[in-house]
Amino acid sequence: MIRKSFFVIIAPLLMLSTACNNTVKSVPTTASPPATKPTVTVTNVISQELSRNLRLPGELQPYQDVQLFPKVQGFISWIGVDRGSEVKTGQVLVRLTAPELAAQRGEAEAKTNVPVAQKLEAESRIAGIRAQRLEAEAKLAASTATFNRMKAASATPGVIAGNELENAQRTMEADQARVKFYQESEKPIAAQVNALTESEKAARASVNTVAVNQSYLQIAAPFAGRITERFLHPGALGGTTQPVLRLQQITRLRLVVAVPETELAGVAKGTRVEFTVPAFPGETFAGAIARIGNSLDPKTRTMPVELDVNNPTRKLAPGMFPQVNWPSHRPRPSLFVPLSAVATTTEKTFVIRIKNDIAEWVDVKRGTSINKDGKDLVEIFGDVAEGDAIAVRGTDELRAGTQVIVKAVTANK
Repeated sequence: MIRKSFFVIIAPLLMLSTACNNTVKSVPTTASPPATKPTVTVTNVISQELSRNLRLPGELQPYQDVQLFPKVQGFISWIGVDRGSEVKTGQVLVRLTAPELAAQRGEAEAKTNVPVAQKLEAESRIAGIRAQRLEAEAKLAASTATFNRMKAASATPGVIAGNELENAQRTMEADQARVKFYQESEKPIAAQVNALTESEKAARASVNTVAVNQSYLQIAAPFAGRITERFLHPGALGGTTQPVLRLQQITRLRLVVAVPETELAGVAKGTRVEFTVPAFPGETFAGAIARIGNSLDPKTRTMPVELDVNNPTRKLAPGMFPQVNWPSHRPRPSLFVPLSAVATTTEKTFVIRIKNDIAEWVDVKRGTSINKDGKDLVEIFGDVAEGDAIAVRGTDELRAGTQVIVKAVTANK
Protein backbone atom coordinates (compact mmCIF):
# COMPACT_ATOMS: atom_id res chain seq x y z
CA MET A 1 0.00 0.00 0.00
CA ILE A 2 2.87 2.33 0.91
CA ARG A 3 4.87 1.43 -2.27
CA LYS A 4 1.83 2.12 -4.42
CA SER A 5 1.36 5.55 -2.89
CA PHE A 6 5.11 6.37 -3.53
CA PHE A 7 4.76 5.67 -7.25
CA VAL A 8 1.62 7.73 -7.39
CA ILE A 9 3.49 10.75 -5.98
CA ILE A 10 6.78 10.35 -7.95
CA ALA A 11 5.24 9.78 -11.37
CA PRO A 12 3.70 13.23 -11.76
CA LEU A 13 6.98 14.84 -10.60
CA LEU A 14 8.99 12.98 -13.23
CA MET A 15 6.54 14.03 -15.91
CA LEU A 16 6.78 17.68 -14.80
CA SER A 17 10.61 17.56 -14.87
CA THR A 18 10.65 16.09 -18.35
CA ALA A 19 8.22 18.73 -19.58
CA CYS A 20 10.42 21.51 -18.14
CA ASN A 21 13.55 20.11 -19.81
CA ASN A 22 11.82 19.96 -23.14
CA THR A 23 10.65 23.54 -22.75
CA VAL A 24 14.19 24.86 -22.05
CA LYS A 25 15.71 23.01 -24.97
CA SER A 26 13.14 24.33 -27.37
CA VAL A 27 13.97 28.09 -26.69
CA PRO A 28 15.86 29.35 -29.82
CA THR A 29 19.12 31.54 -29.40
CA THR A 30 19.05 35.12 -30.85
CA ALA A 31 22.04 36.09 -33.19
CA SER A 32 23.96 39.48 -32.67
CA PRO A 33 23.07 42.15 -35.25
CA PRO A 34 25.89 43.03 -37.71
CA ALA A 35 28.12 46.09 -36.67
CA THR A 36 27.22 49.41 -38.43
CA LYS A 37 29.87 51.56 -40.19
CA PRO A 38 30.34 55.07 -38.75
CA THR A 39 29.25 57.94 -40.93
CA VAL A 40 31.98 60.58 -41.41
CA THR A 41 31.48 64.05 -42.83
CA VAL A 42 34.45 65.01 -44.97
CA THR A 43 35.82 68.07 -46.72
CA ASN A 44 38.56 68.59 -49.24
CA VAL A 45 42.04 69.94 -48.64
CA ILE A 46 42.30 73.27 -50.44
CA SER A 47 45.36 75.10 -51.74
CA GLN A 48 45.69 78.87 -51.79
CA GLU A 49 48.22 81.67 -51.48
CA LEU A 50 48.74 82.78 -47.91
CA SER A 51 49.18 86.52 -47.72
CA ARG A 52 48.15 88.60 -44.75
CA ASN A 53 49.35 91.20 -42.27
CA LEU A 54 50.23 90.22 -38.73
CA ARG A 55 50.30 92.56 -35.76
CA LEU A 56 53.68 92.02 -34.18
CA PRO A 57 55.27 94.01 -31.36
CA GLY A 58 58.56 95.76 -32.00
CA GLU A 59 61.05 98.04 -30.27
CA LEU A 60 62.67 101.22 -31.56
CA GLN A 61 66.37 101.50 -30.84
CA PRO A 62 68.89 104.24 -31.71
CA TYR A 63 70.86 103.57 -34.86
CA GLN A 64 74.05 104.26 -32.89
CA ASP A 65 74.28 104.27 -29.11
CA VAL A 66 77.51 104.85 -27.16
CA GLN A 67 78.59 105.72 -23.66
CA LEU A 68 81.48 108.20 -23.69
CA PHE A 69 84.37 107.37 -21.35
CA PRO A 70 87.57 109.32 -20.65
CA LYS A 71 90.58 107.51 -22.11
CA VAL A 72 92.80 108.65 -19.22
CA GLN A 73 92.12 109.46 -15.61
CA GLY A 74 91.64 113.10 -14.70
CA PHE A 75 89.40 115.63 -13.00
CA ILE A 76 86.51 116.95 -15.07
CA SER A 77 86.97 120.69 -15.51
CA TRP A 78 84.21 121.44 -18.04
CA ILE A 79 81.15 119.77 -19.60
CA GLY A 80 79.59 121.68 -22.47
CA VAL A 81 76.41 119.64 -22.93
CA ASP A 82 73.59 118.12 -20.92
CA ARG A 83 70.66 115.76 -21.40
CA GLY A 84 68.80 116.65 -24.60
CA SER A 85 71.68 118.57 -26.21
CA GLU A 86 72.14 118.13 -29.96
CA VAL A 87 75.79 117.67 -30.93
CA LYS A 88 77.78 117.45 -34.16
CA THR A 89 80.51 115.05 -35.17
CA GLY A 90 83.84 116.06 -33.62
CA GLN A 91 82.32 118.59 -31.22
CA VAL A 92 84.24 118.81 -27.92
CA LEU A 93 81.90 117.78 -25.11
CA VAL A 94 84.10 117.35 -22.01
CA ARG A 95 87.50 118.59 -20.83
CA LEU A 96 89.59 117.08 -18.04
CA THR A 97 92.76 118.14 -16.23
CA ALA A 98 95.65 115.89 -15.21
CA PRO A 99 98.67 117.84 -13.83
CA GLU A 100 100.78 114.70 -13.72
CA LEU A 101 100.62 114.44 -17.52
CA ALA A 102 102.12 117.92 -17.87
CA ALA A 103 104.93 116.87 -15.53
CA GLN A 104 105.48 113.68 -17.51
CA ARG A 105 105.71 115.65 -20.74
CA GLY A 106 108.25 118.08 -19.27
CA GLU A 107 110.35 115.16 -18.05
CA ALA A 108 110.16 113.43 -21.43
CA GLU A 109 111.16 116.61 -23.28
CA ALA A 110 114.10 117.09 -20.90
CA LYS A 111 115.25 113.55 -21.59
CA THR A 112 115.07 114.32 -25.29
CA ASN A 113 117.50 117.27 -24.92
CA VAL A 114 120.34 115.07 -23.57
CA PRO A 115 120.82 112.81 -26.62
CA VAL A 116 120.26 115.80 -28.90
CA ALA A 117 123.14 117.73 -27.29
CA GLN A 118 125.40 114.68 -27.25
CA LYS A 119 124.56 113.97 -30.86
CA LEU A 120 125.44 117.54 -31.89
CA GLU A 121 128.79 117.25 -30.11
CA ALA A 122 129.55 113.90 -31.75
CA GLU A 123 128.55 115.21 -35.17
CA SER A 124 130.89 118.18 -34.65
CA ARG A 125 133.78 115.87 -33.76
CA ILE A 126 133.15 113.60 -36.69
CA ALA A 127 132.99 116.62 -39.00
CA GLY A 128 136.47 117.71 -37.81
CA ILE A 129 137.89 114.22 -38.27
CA ARG A 130 136.29 113.98 -41.71
CA ALA A 131 137.92 117.29 -42.72
CA GLN A 132 141.31 116.06 -41.55
CA ARG A 133 140.78 112.79 -43.42
CA LEU A 134 139.96 114.65 -46.61
CA GLU A 135 143.10 116.76 -46.22
CA ALA A 136 145.18 113.63 -45.62
CA GLU A 137 143.63 111.94 -48.66
CA ALA A 138 144.62 114.97 -50.78
CA LYS A 139 148.21 114.80 -49.52
CA LEU A 140 148.23 111.05 -50.15
CA ALA A 141 147.12 111.59 -53.73
CA ALA A 142 149.90 114.14 -54.27
CA SER A 143 152.63 112.03 -52.65
CA THR A 144 151.49 108.95 -54.57
CA ALA A 145 151.69 110.86 -57.87
CA THR A 146 155.17 112.17 -57.00
CA PHE A 147 156.40 108.70 -56.11
CA ASN A 148 155.03 107.20 -59.32
CA ARG A 149 156.74 109.88 -61.48
CA MET A 150 160.05 109.49 -59.70
CA LYS A 151 159.85 105.72 -59.97
CA ALA A 152 159.23 105.98 -63.70
CA ALA A 153 162.12 108.43 -64.11
CA SER A 154 164.48 106.25 -62.07
CA ALA A 155 164.39 103.73 -64.88
CA THR A 156 166.88 106.02 -66.66
CA PRO A 157 170.20 105.82 -64.82
CA GLY A 158 171.40 109.05 -63.27
CA VAL A 159 168.11 110.97 -63.56
CA ILE A 160 166.86 110.38 -59.98
CA ALA A 161 169.06 109.84 -56.98
CA GLY A 162 168.33 106.68 -55.00
CA ASN A 163 167.61 108.47 -51.69
CA GLU A 164 165.08 110.79 -53.38
CA LEU A 165 162.99 107.84 -54.51
CA GLU A 166 163.14 106.35 -51.01
CA ASN A 167 162.07 109.67 -49.43
CA ALA A 168 159.12 109.91 -51.84
CA GLN A 169 158.08 106.38 -50.94
CA ARG A 170 158.28 107.11 -47.19
CA THR A 171 156.20 110.27 -47.63
CA MET A 172 153.53 108.32 -49.53
CA GLU A 173 153.42 105.58 -46.88
CA ALA A 174 153.14 108.17 -44.09
CA ASP A 175 150.23 109.81 -45.88
CA GLN A 176 148.56 106.39 -46.26
CA ALA A 177 148.93 105.74 -42.53
CA ARG A 178 147.46 109.14 -41.71
CA VAL A 179 144.42 108.52 -43.92
CA LYS A 180 143.86 105.10 -42.34
CA PHE A 181 144.14 106.65 -38.86
CA TYR A 182 141.46 109.21 -39.61
CA GLN A 183 139.21 106.52 -41.13
CA GLU A 184 139.50 104.35 -38.02
CA SER A 185 138.93 107.37 -35.76
CA GLU A 186 135.75 108.24 -37.63
CA LYS A 187 134.07 104.81 -37.17
CA PRO A 188 133.41 104.83 -33.38
CA ILE A 189 132.16 108.42 -33.50
CA ALA A 190 129.80 107.52 -36.36
CA ALA A 191 128.51 104.57 -34.29
CA GLN A 192 128.01 106.93 -31.36
CA VAL A 193 126.03 109.32 -33.57
CA ASN A 194 123.80 106.44 -34.68
CA ALA A 195 123.22 105.35 -31.09
CA LEU A 196 122.39 108.90 -30.02
CA THR A 197 119.99 109.18 -32.97
CA GLU A 198 118.09 106.11 -31.74
CA SER A 199 118.08 107.50 -28.19
CA GLU A 200 116.63 110.74 -29.53
CA LYS A 201 113.90 108.84 -31.40
CA ALA A 202 112.96 106.90 -28.26
CA ALA A 203 112.86 110.09 -26.20
CA ARG A 204 110.68 111.83 -28.79
CA ALA A 205 108.36 108.79 -28.86
CA SER A 206 107.93 109.18 -25.11
CA VAL A 207 107.07 112.84 -25.62
CA ASN A 208 104.54 111.91 -28.31
CA THR A 209 102.97 109.29 -26.02
CA VAL A 210 102.45 111.83 -23.28
CA ALA A 211 101.15 114.33 -25.84
CA VAL A 212 98.60 111.77 -27.09
CA ASN A 213 97.52 111.11 -23.50
CA GLN A 214 97.09 114.84 -23.03
CA SER A 215 94.86 114.93 -26.12
CA TYR A 216 92.66 112.36 -24.37
CA LEU A 217 91.86 114.98 -21.75
CA GLN A 218 88.98 116.08 -23.94
CA ILE A 219 86.05 113.98 -25.17
CA ALA A 220 84.60 114.67 -28.62
CA ALA A 221 81.39 113.41 -30.23
CA PRO A 222 82.08 110.42 -32.53
CA PHE A 223 78.89 111.12 -34.51
CA ALA A 224 76.05 113.61 -34.67
CA GLY A 225 73.23 112.89 -32.26
CA ARG A 226 71.58 113.76 -28.98
CA ILE A 227 72.89 113.49 -25.43
CA THR A 228 70.41 111.27 -23.57
CA GLU A 229 72.20 110.81 -20.23
CA ARG A 230 74.80 112.64 -18.14
CA PHE A 231 76.54 110.70 -15.39
CA LEU A 232 79.23 113.07 -13.98
CA HIS A 233 79.71 116.77 -13.31
CA PRO A 234 82.68 119.18 -13.15
CA GLY A 235 85.00 118.39 -10.27
CA ALA A 236 84.40 114.65 -10.42
CA LEU A 237 87.28 112.28 -11.00
CA GLY A 238 86.77 110.65 -14.37
CA GLY A 239 88.35 107.38 -15.41
CA THR A 240 88.23 104.61 -17.96
CA THR A 241 85.58 102.68 -16.00
CA GLN A 242 82.98 105.45 -15.51
CA PRO A 243 81.06 106.96 -18.47
CA VAL A 244 80.48 110.70 -18.51
CA LEU A 245 77.77 110.98 -21.18
CA ARG A 246 75.54 108.82 -23.36
CA LEU A 247 75.12 109.78 -27.01
CA GLN A 248 72.46 108.36 -29.36
CA GLN A 249 71.80 108.85 -33.04
CA ILE A 250 68.04 109.33 -33.34
CA THR A 251 67.62 110.86 -36.80
CA ARG A 252 67.80 107.25 -37.92
CA LEU A 253 66.43 104.39 -35.82
CA ARG A 254 66.44 100.61 -35.77
CA LEU A 255 63.08 98.88 -35.44
CA VAL A 256 63.68 95.39 -34.05
CA VAL A 257 60.88 92.87 -34.62
CA ALA A 258 60.83 89.30 -33.28
CA VAL A 259 59.36 87.36 -36.22
CA PRO A 260 57.86 83.91 -35.45
CA GLU A 261 59.48 80.92 -37.12
CA THR A 262 56.36 80.20 -39.17
CA GLU A 263 56.44 83.68 -40.76
CA LEU A 264 60.09 83.78 -41.87
CA ALA A 265 59.63 82.50 -45.42
CA GLY A 266 58.53 85.88 -46.77
CA VAL A 267 61.19 88.01 -45.08
CA ALA A 268 63.25 89.90 -47.70
CA LYS A 269 65.61 92.86 -47.43
CA GLY A 270 64.18 96.11 -48.71
CA THR A 271 60.55 95.22 -47.95
CA ARG A 272 58.63 98.27 -46.73
CA VAL A 273 56.80 97.69 -43.45
CA GLU A 274 54.35 100.04 -41.73
CA PHE A 275 53.89 100.49 -37.99
CA THR A 276 52.13 102.65 -35.43
CA VAL A 277 53.06 103.93 -31.98
CA PRO A 278 50.76 104.73 -29.04
CA ALA A 279 52.19 108.25 -28.77
CA PHE A 280 50.71 109.23 -32.16
CA PRO A 281 47.35 107.44 -32.59
CA GLY A 282 46.06 107.38 -36.14
CA GLU A 283 49.48 108.15 -37.64
CA THR A 284 51.38 105.52 -39.62
CA PHE A 285 55.16 105.30 -39.97
CA ALA A 286 57.27 103.03 -42.16
CA GLY A 287 60.68 101.41 -42.37
CA ALA A 288 62.55 99.02 -44.64
CA ILE A 289 63.92 95.60 -43.71
CA ALA A 290 67.71 96.06 -43.53
CA ARG A 291 69.20 93.28 -41.38
CA ILE A 292 68.05 89.70 -40.76
CA GLY A 293 69.32 87.80 -37.73
CA ASN A 294 69.49 84.39 -39.48
CA SER A 295 69.33 82.71 -36.07
CA LEU A 296 66.33 81.74 -33.95
CA ASP A 297 65.96 82.35 -30.25
CA PRO A 298 65.52 78.79 -28.90
CA LYS A 299 63.27 80.02 -26.09
CA THR A 300 60.75 81.99 -28.16
CA ARG A 301 61.32 80.41 -31.61
CA THR A 302 61.55 83.88 -33.12
CA MET A 303 64.18 85.61 -35.24
CA PRO A 304 65.15 89.27 -34.72
CA VAL A 305 64.76 91.35 -37.87
CA GLU A 306 65.91 94.99 -38.02
CA LEU A 307 64.29 97.74 -40.06
CA ASP A 308 65.87 101.11 -40.80
CA VAL A 309 63.54 103.99 -39.94
CA ASN A 310 64.32 107.56 -40.98
CA ASN A 311 63.38 110.00 -38.22
CA PRO A 312 64.39 113.50 -39.39
CA THR A 313 61.66 115.19 -37.34
CA ARG A 314 62.68 113.27 -34.18
CA LYS A 315 59.03 112.44 -33.43
CA LEU A 316 59.95 108.84 -32.74
CA ALA A 317 62.16 108.03 -29.78
CA PRO A 318 64.30 105.05 -28.80
CA GLY A 319 62.49 102.74 -26.41
CA MET A 320 59.05 103.07 -27.99
CA PHE A 321 57.13 99.82 -28.58
CA PRO A 322 55.34 100.02 -31.96
CA GLN A 323 52.71 97.68 -33.34
CA VAL A 324 54.08 96.45 -36.66
CA ASN A 325 51.85 95.48 -39.61
CA TRP A 326 54.08 92.59 -40.64
CA PRO A 327 53.43 91.31 -44.19
CA SER A 328 53.24 87.52 -44.17
CA HIS A 329 53.17 85.35 -47.25
CA ARG A 330 54.43 81.96 -48.33
CA PRO A 331 56.72 81.50 -51.34
CA ARG A 332 54.29 78.86 -52.67
CA PRO A 333 50.57 77.99 -52.15
CA SER A 334 49.70 76.44 -48.79
CA LEU A 335 47.28 73.63 -47.89
CA PHE A 336 44.34 74.39 -45.59
CA VAL A 337 41.74 72.33 -43.72
CA PRO A 338 39.06 73.29 -41.19
CA LEU A 339 40.43 73.99 -37.74
CA SER A 340 38.31 71.14 -36.34
CA ALA A 341 39.92 68.63 -38.72
CA VAL A 342 43.26 68.69 -36.90
CA ALA A 343 43.41 66.32 -33.93
CA THR A 344 46.09 66.50 -31.26
CA THR A 345 47.05 63.81 -28.77
CA THR A 346 49.91 63.54 -26.35
CA GLU A 347 51.89 61.73 -29.04
CA LYS A 348 51.04 63.38 -32.35
CA THR A 349 49.07 65.91 -34.37
CA PHE A 350 47.18 64.45 -37.32
CA VAL A 351 44.27 64.65 -39.70
CA ILE A 352 42.06 61.73 -40.77
CA ARG A 353 42.13 61.13 -44.50
CA ILE A 354 39.34 59.01 -45.99
CA LYS A 355 40.56 56.91 -48.89
CA ASN A 356 38.47 54.15 -50.44
CA ASP A 357 36.04 54.51 -47.48
CA ILE A 358 38.84 53.63 -45.04
CA ALA A 359 40.16 56.05 -42.41
CA GLU A 360 43.90 56.67 -42.16
CA TRP A 361 45.82 58.96 -39.83
CA VAL A 362 48.26 61.39 -41.46
CA ASP A 363 50.78 63.21 -39.28
CA VAL A 364 50.82 66.96 -39.90
CA LYS A 365 52.22 70.15 -38.47
CA ARG A 366 50.03 73.16 -37.85
CA GLY A 367 50.80 76.46 -39.52
CA THR A 368 48.93 79.72 -39.66
CA SER A 369 45.23 80.00 -38.85
CA ILE A 370 43.01 82.17 -41.05
CA ASN A 371 39.32 82.94 -41.42
CA LYS A 372 37.92 82.64 -44.92
CA ASP A 373 34.27 83.34 -45.67
CA GLY A 374 33.45 82.91 -42.00
CA LYS A 375 35.22 79.55 -41.75
CA ASP A 376 38.19 78.96 -39.48
CA LEU A 377 40.93 77.26 -41.48
CA VAL A 378 44.41 76.17 -40.47
CA GLU A 379 47.49 75.69 -42.60
CA ILE A 380 48.96 72.16 -42.45
CA PHE A 381 52.22 70.57 -43.52
CA GLY A 382 52.43 66.83 -44.09
CA ASP A 383 51.81 63.97 -46.50
CA VAL A 384 48.57 65.42 -47.85
CA ALA A 385 47.65 66.88 -51.21
CA GLU A 386 45.10 69.31 -52.57
CA GLY A 387 41.73 67.61 -52.96
CA ASP A 388 42.30 64.87 -50.36
CA ALA A 389 39.12 63.97 -48.45
CA ILE A 390 39.63 64.83 -44.79
CA ALA A 391 37.29 64.20 -41.88
CA VAL A 392 35.78 67.49 -40.78
CA ARG A 393 36.08 66.43 -37.16
CA GLY A 394 39.47 64.98 -36.27
CA THR A 395 39.39 62.64 -33.27
CA ASP A 396 41.38 59.70 -32.00
CA GLU A 397 38.08 57.85 -31.47
CA LEU A 398 38.01 57.12 -35.20
CA ARG A 399 40.84 54.60 -35.43
CA ALA A 400 43.02 54.14 -38.48
CA GLY A 401 41.79 51.34 -40.74
CA THR A 402 38.12 51.80 -39.82
CA GLN A 403 35.68 51.43 -42.71
CA VAL A 404 33.36 54.42 -42.86
CA ILE A 405 30.42 55.81 -44.74
CA VAL A 406 31.34 59.12 -46.38
CA LYS A 407 28.76 61.85 -46.07
CA ALA A 408 28.33 65.30 -47.55
CA VAL A 409 31.67 65.78 -49.27
CA THR A 410 32.03 69.54 -49.58
CA ALA A 411 34.74 71.79 -50.91
CA ASN A 412 35.93 74.92 -49.16
CA LYS A 413 35.78 77.54 -51.80
